[in-house]
Amino acid sequence: MTANPVWSVDPRTGKQRERVAVEATAPDVDRAVRAAHAARGALAAAASRTAFLRAAADLLDGAATRIVETADAETALGSARLTGELARTTGQLRAFADVVEEGAYLDVRIDRADPSLTPPRPELRRYKVPLGVVAVYAASNFPLAFSVPGGDTASALAAGCPVVVKAHPDHPATSELCGELLRRAAVASGLPADVVTVVHGFDAGLELVRHPLVAAAGFTGSIRGGRALFDAAAARPVPIPFHGELGSLNPVVVTPAAATERAEEIGSGLAASVTLGVGQFCVKPGLVLVPEGADGDLLTAALAKQLGQTGPGVLLDHRMRDAFVSGVRERAALPGVTAPVTPGSGGEHTVAAGHLSVAAARLLEGGPYELLLEECFGPVTVVVRYSGAEEAAAVLDRLGGNLSATLQLSRAETEGAPGPAAALIAQVTGLAGRIVVNGWPTGVAVAPAQHHGGPYPAATSHSTSVGGTAIERWLRPVAYQSVPDALLPPELREGNPLGLPRRVTGA
Repeated sequence: MTANPVWSVDPRTGKQRERVAVEATAPDVDRAVRAAHAARGALAAAASRTAFLRAAADLLDGAATRIVETADAETALGSARLTGELARTTGQLRAFADVVEEGAYLDVRIDRADPSLTPPRPELRRYKVPLGVVAVYAASNFPLAFSVPGGDTASALAAGCPVVVKAHPDHPATSELCGELLRRAAVASGLPADVVTVVHGFDAGLELVRHPLVAAAGFTGSIRGGRALFDAAAARPVPIPFHGELGSLNPVVVTPAAATERAEEIGSGLAASVTLGVGQFCVKPGLVLVPEGADGDLLTAALAKQLGQTGPGVLLDHRMRDAFVSGVRERAALPGVTAPVTPGSGGEHTVAAGHLSVAAARLLEGGPYELLLEECFGPVTVVVRYSGAEEAAAVLDRLGGNLSATLQLSRAETEGAPGPAAALIAQVTGLAGRIVVNGWPTGVAVAPAQHHGGPYPAATSHSTSVGGTAIERWLRPVAYQSVPDALLPPELREGNPLGLPRRVTGA
């Protein structure tokens, strides 16, 4: 049987650039997973992992020109955006090296034996161990930071888990290039190259999540694709954790006081956030609650002006372009929905930014208007005009889980005594993983306190895929009871030979 070729395609023209690989067959996936499983012991030493992560960052930085050129040719995201994304990616690798070096992620806890308690307490020592081989499913919209060398890969390797990455078809050449650099970094650090492997193909993705030696999976992509893999992970004879980031509407609420105070500023900021990356950010604000009245009109006029001045853009592939064009057309055809700036086709290979508008009362009717509560990937947002706090709250009550929720508040609402703004914070906390006040959700900082996730369907677990605590997804706790010191893992021995942070009998 002839293997299917994997082509790199230029989204600016829709033409094939080069053949870069072949789709992995079931035996190919099996070999990759078994090789990764065999290499897991080499990742046991923390010093080897930190050296590897830093070497990978250095090699990626050293190949920056080639990586950016390749990624731009496949994604049309532009060299400036991709240069910044590469810096984020290598910074992320180094940050996880720091996490491993510091050691708190192991959550070492020791409880001394105390026979005087009721019931008596034996000697207990607890820490976390790596799960095993992790399957990573790369994202389309971040060919570096959420792809082969991205956060799922970096955090899994930091945890001591080998990785098999299912590359995204939108940037296979970039994936091959980055995968080879990661494998070179592994060998240079004294590790087997097979601690990281890249495979291609839809069927390979299914084979990967079903493989008995795969212990966990990380995914960034659509609700439909992520849910199919999530269900496959749960249906295995031995189910595995599936940490998926799926879809998000990222609602924004503009209070009447905020609209009165700075309508034009909010409208312009919203337009910039909606069109950033041609609207292909997972935290793009897709539903915006704007008060009725003159101040709200001023805000939407500023939004329309800015969107009208935005030139056509290229989406990541023509399938996404077609889905965007048909998606906005279907939404705009609903009774009572208007298009002050019409989104849709901007040309044979491009799309035009815009926004739709609907009254909150219409949206609350449900039925066909439920479509407006679904993510539309690309440079469009839905403005919902509401008449009062109760109506705005009712719209929020209709939403599923989200990665982010944003509140645009007035100065008085942020500096005065708790009031309606506090109630809004409480409501959106129930439906989002990150709450933003007087900013915009696009741009997810890599920081220890970051959380990038949220209630379903934003994510399939309550973990974060960004920030230092992302490492926790690939670990499980083990407790040792009354085990002699010489038989304990070094991390738990009495003399603390590794110098790790510990909590001992509550202190």
